[in-house]
Order: sequence, then structure tokens, then C-alpha cells
Amino acid sequence: MSDADPRPIERPVLEPAAAPRRRRALSTVLVLLAIAFGVFIAWKLATGAKSGGAAGGPPGAAGAPGSGGRGGRGGRGGMVTVGTAKAMQQDVPITLDALGTVVSPVTATMRTQIAGRLVAVDFREGQIVRKGQRLAQVDPAPYQAALTQAEGTLARDEALLAAAKVDLARYQTLLKQDSIARQTVDTQAAQVKQYTGVVETDRGAVKAAKVNLGYTTIVAPVSGRVGLRGVDVGNYVAPGDATGIVVITQVAPIDVLFTLPQDRVPAVEARRRSGAALPVTALSRDANAVLAQGKFLTLDNLIDTTTGTVKAKARFANADGALFPNQFVNARLLLETLKGAVTVPATAVRQGPQGSFVFTVTPQSTAKLVPVTVGPAVGDSVSVTGLAAGATVITEGADKLKDGGKVMLPRAHGGRGGAGGAGGGHHRHAGG
Repeated sequence: MSDADPRPIERPVLEPAAAPRRRRALSTVLVLLAIAFGVFIAWKLATGAKSGGAAGGPPGAAGAPGSGGRGGRGGRGGMVTVGTAKAMQQDVPITLDALGTVVSPVTATMRTQIAGRLVAVDFREGQIVRKGQRLAQVDPAPYQAALTQAEGTLARDEALLAAAKVDLARYQTLLKQDSIARQTVDTQAAQVKQYTGVVETDRGAVKAAKVNLGYTTIVAPVSGRVGLRGVDVGNYVAPGDATGIVVITQVAPIDVLFTLPQDRVPAVEARRRSGAALPVTALSRDANAVLAQGKFLTLDNLIDTTTGTVKAKARFANADGALFPNQFVNARLLLETLKGAVTVPATAVRQGPQGSFVFTVTPQSTAKLVPVTVGPAVGDSVSVTGLAAGATVITEGADKLKDGGKVMLPRAHGGRGGAGGAGGGHHRHAGG
């Protein structure tokens, strides 16, 4: 543009600094208004649906006599649909459950007591053997020879003793006739005593040789099951062998070792002192199968201070071999049985500031709060005192109940629901 151009020069217009802030404020106000409008619409829709549902029909029927009033209070006068069960009378066993381990009363490692070559093995691995049955044989020849030698030495020394006694008797006769010196008699008497000692030593050697010869035959000390063979025929065995020839474990009878809480010790001891037999059941690891039935045997003589428990032992006949050494089982000790106890489902028992209680259903279809004392459990039920057998207790829906509140049983609820439009309101309460 030249200097002679008559058009005015255009300059940019600058907005004030406060203009962006005003626009942001306006946007915020519009957003808040939109949110408020949405909340208002949602509230209107919710209140309209509530009015129509409470009357058991469309909103236009809310003013119908006898419908809108009940609907606004939530059903028939605040009734609550509940589930019930009958209080039963039955025997309740008081049991103590614990993890246990099957242990053999006798576990013996069969080792030879003399050295020698193994010439026979008379068992099969895993075989059930009887007490006194021969298991193995060590070569007896060296020990038989030692016995023969000891018996020969004994015979020789017995002959020398006999001769010394004859000489002593002769010397004593001559001494009486004053035909021999007393010193000779005394010397002969000492020689008799010496030979007597030698003979006794020889007899001991014979007995020792017989014992060693007997050790060449290895027999089972108890009846039980033998394990895997630790040595083969032809090997040289000695008393210091660590593995031994075989291990034998007694399996019938057999024991189960388990632990009991120290708080239960007085009750167990009291039952034992009364002469009661305490049955013990051995269950599988998942406690679903009964393996064997036995009897409580004894408690340990001290309590483990680190765990607060005491070891206990039960004995089982195990004639069928159901229990195996070192097997893990669940042990269930029957302490006593409550005869004719009143039981209710565990879901019926509730807790309040004053302790345990249940709700019962009265003939007027109202809930009655009954304080109870909870005892031992049996399955899904618990024993209670303070409640009569045959009472109807509430097991479901008690969260909204109060003492004296109206209740509706499921059977009555179903009948009324099918009788007319009021059924919708009843179903709504059951759902709530």
C-alpha cells in the first residue's frame, strides 16, 4: 500500500484478560445445571415406579382403596416372608477331632547278634509273620564247633575235680590216723576248690557257646509285617550292620497317635476315672470314610507348652489291615453323648447384646424372641437349651425381624400370591 492510499489502517482488537475466565465460569454453570436436571428426572422416574409397584399395579392405581395404603407400608402390614424348621430332639455326640498318625506298637530292626555268613532267608518281603517264626539263618558251623570244644573242656575239668575230691577224702582219713601232715590235707582241699571254680567257668563257657549257636537262627520277636530285605544270602553279617536284615512292624493291633487341646484334658481324665470306655474312630484324610474303630488308650504325661496340646494314643484291632504304619488319618474321640437334646439348624441361632437367641413362630404368625444356650453341634445343627422340642424356628429372613413382628411362611405366601393383584406386593417383600 502506497502513502497516498486513503483507506484507514486496520489494527487488531485485543480482548480483556478477564474474558476467558468468564467463559469458563459460564461453562461450569451449564454443566452443573445439566447434572441437576438429570438427577431431577431420575428422581421423578424412581418415585413414579415406586408408587406404581407398591400398589401392585400401574401408578394410576395407587389411590385405590386398600391397595395404596398397604403398598406404601411394604406389603401386608410389614410382614416378612421367612424360612422355618422344627426344633428336633435327638442324641448329640460330643466329639473331639484331631489329626493323627498311625504308629506301630513295635518296630524292630532284625540284626544278627553274632558275625557270620548268611546261609538262608526264610521270609518274603511284605509277608505277615508270626512270633517265633524263623526269618534267617547264619552259618552255625563255627559256633557248633565252639560249643563242642567248651563241652570237652568242661568234661576234662569235671574229671580233675572228681579226682581231687577222692584224694582229699583219702588225706582226711590219714590225717585222723595221724599218718599224714595237715599241710598236705589243706593243700589238697585248696586244689578241690580250684577245680570247682574251673568247672564253673567251663559250664559258663558251654552256656555262652549254646547262646551264640542259638543266635545263628534269627526269629521274629513279634507278629507283624516284614519290610524289604536288607541283605542277601551269602553276605557276611555282623552285629554292627546299620540296616540289619529286615524291619518287622506290628500291625495288629496298631495305634493312632494324635493331639488334644490342653483344655480338654480334665474332661477326658474325668471320663477315664469314671470307667467309661472312650471310642475313637479313624477317618480318612478327607474325613469322608471310616477306616477303623478303636478305643482310647492313654494320654502323655506332659503338655507341649509350645502348642498347648497333649499327645494321646488310641488302639485299634486292625484285623483287616485298614490302618498302615505312618499313615495320616483323622481321629475322632467320642467324649460322651447328650441324650434327647433339642437341636435346631445352625442358621436359626442369632447373636444379640444379651447372648444367643432364636426367633420362633407363634400361632398368631408373629415372631417371638427366645433366649437359648448353645451346646455341641451335630452336622448342620446345634443343640440348644431353653427351647422346647417341636417349636418352629426361623432359619431365613430373620434380619428384618423384631420380637412380635408379623411373619409369613413360604406356603402361605405362595397361596396368596396367586389369588389376585396383591400377589405382586408379596413377592416384592420376599425378594427384599
